[in-house]
Amino acid sequence: MGKGDIKSKKGKISRGTFGASRPKKKQNKESRKEKLELKDTE
Repeated sequence: MGKGDIKSKKGKISRGTFGASRPKKKQNKESRKEKLELKDTE
């Protein structure tokens, strides 16, 4: 259960991967639309 363990959170952090034990944070749809609109206006 350390850095070499692929399925643990520490292992995911050390490898830089995501999964069930370390999910990616999802962005709100509304804020994503706002960012896209800001890019289009520039």
